[in-house]
Amino acid sequence: MGSFLHPLTATDNFNKPETGTSEGRNKFLMERKAHYDSILDRSKRITWQDDCYVDLQSTSSVSSQAETEDLNWIQKHQHQMQRFITTSFLEEMLNHLRKVDVLSSAEETKIKEASRLQDQVNMLTTIVTRKDSHGSDALRGFIESSDSQVAQLIINHDSMVKEHKEVLLRRYEQYRDRDSVSCPKLNISSRTLLLVDGLSDLQQKEHDLMQVGATRGRKRNHLRQLGLTKLFEPLTRVSLPPRVSLTVGAAGIGKTTWVRHFIRQWSQGSICTDVSFVLPFTFSELNSLEKVSAERLVKMAFPHLTDPSLVLSGPCRTLLILDGLDEFRCTLNFSDAAPCSDQKKEVSIDDLVTNIVRGNLLPDVAVWVTSRPGVASLIPGGLVDRVTEIPGFSPKDIQLFLNHHFSEKDFASKIWAHLESHKILMVMCYIPGICWIVADTLMYIMQSETQESLPRTCTELYAHFCSMKAEVGEPRGREPVKIEQIHGSNRKLLGNLGRMAFYGLLKHKYTFGEQDLRAYGIDLLLTQCSLGAGVLVREESAIHTTFRFTHLTLQEFLAASFYHISSKRAIFDLFSESTMSWPKIGFQNHFRSAFQHSQQAEDGHLDVFVRFLTGLLCPLALKPLAGLLALGKDDGTQKAWAAGFLQGLLVSGGAVVSLRAVNLAYCLQELQHTELLRSVEEDLQLGNLAGKLTRAHCVVLGYLLHVSPECSEQTNLTGSLNYSTVKCLLPQLLYCSYLRLENNHFKDDVMELLGSLLSAKDCHIQKMSLADNIISNKGAKALSRALLVNRTLTSLNLRNNNIGSKGAKFLAEALKMNQVLVSINFQNNSIEEEGAQALAEVLHCNRKLVSLNMRKNTIGAGGAKRIAEALRLNRTLTKLILCSNQLGDKGTIALAEALTVNHTLLSLQLQSNSISNRGMTALTKALRLNRGLVSLNLRENSIGVEGAKNMAHALHENNSLQELDLTANLLHDDGVQAIAGAIKCNRGLTALHLQWNFIKSSATKALAHALLSNGTMQLLDLQENAIGNEGVIFLAEALKTNSSLQTLCLQGVSASTSGAIAMAEALTTNQTLQTLDLRGNTVGMEGAKALANALKNNRSLKSLNLQENSLGMDGAIFIATALKGNHQLTYINLQGNGIGESGAKVISDAIRANAPGCVVDI
Repeated sequence: MGSFLHPLTATDNFNKPETGTSEGRNKFLMERKAHYDSILDRSKRITWQDDCYVDLQSTSSVSSQAETEDLNWIQKHQHQMQRFITTSFLEEMLNHLRKVDVLSSAEETKIKEASRLQDQVNMLTTIVTRKDSHGSDALRGFIESSDSQVAQLIINHDSMVKEHKEVLLRRYEQYRDRDSVSCPKLNISSRTLLLVDGLSDLQQKEHDLMQVGATRGRKRNHLRQLGLTKLFEPLTRVSLPPRVSLTVGAAGIGKTTWVRHFIRQWSQGSICTDVSFVLPFTFSELNSLEKVSAERLVKMAFPHLTDPSLVLSGPCRTLLILDGLDEFRCTLNFSDAAPCSDQKKEVSIDDLVTNIVRGNLLPDVAVWVTSRPGVASLIPGGLVDRVTEIPGFSPKDIQLFLNHHFSEKDFASKIWAHLESHKILMVMCYIPGICWIVADTLMYIMQSETQESLPRTCTELYAHFCSMKAEVGEPRGREPVKIEQIHGSNRKLLGNLGRMAFYGLLKHKYTFGEQDLRAYGIDLLLTQCSLGAGVLVREESAIHTTFRFTHLTLQEFLAASFYHISSKRAIFDLFSESTMSWPKIGFQNHFRSAFQHSQQAEDGHLDVFVRFLTGLLCPLALKPLAGLLALGKDDGTQKAWAAGFLQGLLVSGGAVVSLRAVNLAYCLQELQHTELLRSVEEDLQLGNLAGKLTRAHCVVLGYLLHVSPECSEQTNLTGSLNYSTVKCLLPQLLYCSYLRLENNHFKDDVMELLGSLLSAKDCHIQKMSLADNIISNKGAKALSRALLVNRTLTSLNLRNNNIGSKGAKFLAEALKMNQVLVSINFQNNSIEEEGAQALAEVLHCNRKLVSLNMRKNTIGAGGAKRIAEALRLNRTLTKLILCSNQLGDKGTIALAEALTVNHTLLSLQLQSNSISNRGMTALTKALRLNRGLVSLNLRENSIGVEGAKNMAHALHENNSLQELDLTANLLHDDGVQAIAGAIKCNRGLTALHLQWNFIKSSATKALAHALLSNGTMQLLDLQENAIGNEGVIFLAEALKTNSSLQTLCLQGVSASTSGAIAMAEALTTNQTLQTLDLRGNTVGMEGAKALANALKNNRSLKSLNLQENSLGMDGAIFIATALKGNHQLTYINLQGNGIGESGAKVISDAIRANAPGCVVDI
């Protein structure tokens, strides 16, 4: 678009301006002004009537057409006038319109009295358009003759934006196929960014792959998700949009893909419609510039924007995108950069970027920077308004990706199976860019070779990838190209690419210009061959052409291959690109040197390089590269030496296991020297690490927490640690999901360490168990400080410690502020009434805590009253455990009163609290009103017949209670008969526990009758009640009709053969009972025979317990043979039946033969 001005209308009787020149524009403005003045010159008009005029230069028809077009012009530019007119420009406009008698003083005053500037503009255009063409033409003429930025934006904004969007769409449409993922659930449109509050230490200091390995690609639960459409919008109604936004992500995670997608969406008008201009730049482009001004930079990249000052002006909302800060060759220096606020002034490119980010330059332009996390930390946090992170693939995403792109011939499931069995490859696939490489390579191998040859290490996989790319023009599925057929230039090309990759890596250089390629002897034409195009990506822009490796890991692999070959013949230190260095002869010296540099690198940027370097000592990794590299002969001695060298490094490190040390275990995996890795993994899974955690074991444990989801999801270090091992492992424990540290005799000093762990920004721990240690109030204080800042821990178990009331107070203060923890266990910590009072205060204000366990803390009735008062107001707690706390009836009554108004508590456990009928009466009254409680535990109290009758009355009205436990009370037959009467009509209760309640057959008969009409009861527990055969027979008869009961517990009920026979008869017809417990009775051989016959027909029973039932050898054999026809039973207990060891083996073998899926205790 040559000019920013619209084409002239039909009434304009002068030439259009010359396009693209300032002279043409000035000539146009002068002609337009002369025309405008002539229109307003009253000497060329004659008076007609009142204040009307006829223009002598125009006919009436032309005048009418001009008036219409002027009105249309105002309507067309109404939005731009509202958006861009400033107070000063409006003042100039009003003054001018008064001078030419378009506005009266009264009209001017009315306009100025409008509250907002936009309202003033609206009123002005309304008044002007109501007048004749003189007013409209005067307003239009004033704007068109003005050379101010405001006027130019009003006139040209829409046409400029339209052309700019068209240019960007054409420019970025070419990447659509490369960026797109056809799976809808993985497309950027359906994915979100994570809003983070700054960068963690892991992100700032570690290699991308180490970050992904440590976190296993998991999202932190507390982070807010942000879609691309909301990226530049205010987060709240009262906040402002961000000026500087920073998006971070590992190499290959999709930063540039997100940027391109955003540009396409914006260019199509789908998102951020209030943004006038998006100006995308890559830092690799900026590398080619030395000194430049902001305006010249825009003009160079976007020649169609002939006046960059308009685009960069304040009224215009412009977004500047700077993609790939990690590829910038300059180091941003925010402390020493010379300030610059003139967008026309040429400064060094690093000073330009620094001043833009600081806001000295282009303060009204929004800036979006993308970067790998480590380099992003160079920007001071105070300058960044919003930090977002691009999450990687989850395991589910990887499966979706494979199923969508590799569904042919079941490749997806085969690739997935291989990834699952080789966790290190799975970890790599959390990064989408690497997932493509891994899956593509595996499928290629599957098409040409056998499953057994699939790579087990990253080094093997990348070797196959390079081999695949070197096979010029060979379609997939054919036999591999013979070595002698591979183009001769590939070896030289790969060697030169490796050299460039290595020295680029040392300099943190990841993009290369054409001059770089020539300097390393790379023929530009060869970059278009299969190997060149497969490992290098060429990107062209209006400013510069750049090359980069397909992925950072490929650069690291090629760098390692160069170093591997060169170290065998180099006589100088390869880490010095010039030959002016100390002599260093022999592979082993060079290998040591590489690890020395790697261990000393603070940012870990050589971690993956040394992994590949180690992996190249394996013959399987070298095999695909035969013909591509000058490998020479290897008798395996170097591999054995390297294994010993690495194990020596494992032992000799410092007191704390750093990620540099963990990388040594990664190297052992690449070397396929995995004995120690497997040993530690087995011990961890079996809980056998006690006394074995040497430093080497700690390093390997850190590695396992990276690559093994099973180890990190529940890290069981029970009885294995002490202060020194916790200190050693501390940095690696950050990334566990569930950390079990029970029974380690931890004292308060360890709590200081764990407090620092939970306070770290990198912390991913969601559950922590510190049960059975020796933690006092001082340790509790350290934990409380951590809970004030921690944002991940949802469950904390402090069972069986000694924090006391003081410790409970410390933790309570933290819980008032903490909005993450949902479950905390204080069982057996002597917190007493004072501690209960502190926790009650927490329940008044905390809106996250769901489960509170205060079992065995002697809180007494006073503590219960405090908790009850809090429950009246609390609406989040759903589970409260107050067992063994000496509550008595007074405490129980207080809790019951709270239940009349609290309907959110779902589970209340009051076991062993000396509750009598009085307390029970209060609870049952509450149950008549309460509609929330689902589970009530009243075991081991002193509730008698009266209390049972009151419960029966409550159950007639309450249908929300589902589980009632009255075990070990004093209900007797009368009390249970009353409850049985209620069960007939109750439709809520699903589990009833009546163990140890002195029940006999008459009460059992009542329960059996209730089961005939009850359709909701699923569990009935009558253990240790002397119901005898008669009671069992009543229940058996009920089972023939009942279709809801799934579990029946009849341990020790004095049943014998007749009861067993009756139960067996019921099982032939009942098809819902799944668990039958007949332990501790005298079923005998005949009873066993009857039950065995029933099992041949029954298809519902899954668990049968006949422990201690005098079955004898014959009875057990009956049961064992019956299983041949029964395939539902999954558990059977025949212990204590006088079978003997030899008989037990025979029966056990028979059961395993007849029902291999059945677990047998015998």
